[in-house]
Amino acid sequence: MDKNIVMIAGATGLIGNELTKIMLEENAIDHIYALSRRALPFFHPKLQLIQHQDLKITQWQESSPSPTKGYICLGTTKKQAGSRQRLEQIDVHLVREVAQTMKLVGVKHLTVVSSYGANTRSLSHYLRCKGKMELALSDMGFEQVTFVRPGPLKGLRDNPRKDEAIVQSVSKLLRPLMLGSLANLIPIEASRVARAMLYTSFGYSNKRIQTLNRIEMLKLLKKYQ
Repeated sequence: MDKNIVMIAGATGLIGNELTKIMLEENAIDHIYALSRRALPFFHPKLQLIQHQDLKITQWQESSPSPTKGYICLGTTKKQAGSRQRLEQIDVHLVREVAQTMKLVGVKHLTVVSSYGANTRSLSHYLRCKGKMELALSDMGFEQVTFVRPGPLKGLRDNPRKDEAIVQSVSKLLRPLMLGSLANLIPIEASRVARAMLYTSFGYSNKRIQTLNRIEMLKLLKKYQ
């Protein structure tokens, strides 16, 4: 029986942390490579840390089991990054480099955290960067790429973001008015995004490139309940 070997980048972030914990509890997953800048806050027999400041893999044994599924949960904000250029370096170039690394070690199906509204022509620099990232990864030759596009996130961060707290407060007041596509802007729990990433990566789809917004993620989760 083939083993399910996966690789995740960004396991210490909000969504990545949730996804890693879910995968550790999932019996169908046999081994997890975690590509990370720093040590992980937990240990497990099937979790293998690959630590590098630039998220690179400098040594890879040919005898090592190859991951076939990859998950990228990387991203920042202008405030955290310090500049628009640094944000683009992380959200576009770093993600692209990590995706290329995953492809080289065997990943065929890639699932990536993006953002609702990602578009190369967006007026928002942040959303333009997400759009550029999606375009770059779509042309890399993976058998399948899925971009999950949550809006505002709910969850406990090591470094809370004030903008998310503000959005969550405002959305509570406006929620009755957030119908149709506007429902994609309602904050969603990071744990739900993580679980949707896992379900969609192990599900069947005849689309080589697919996107999941909040509404679609909730439909997917309901299907598996």
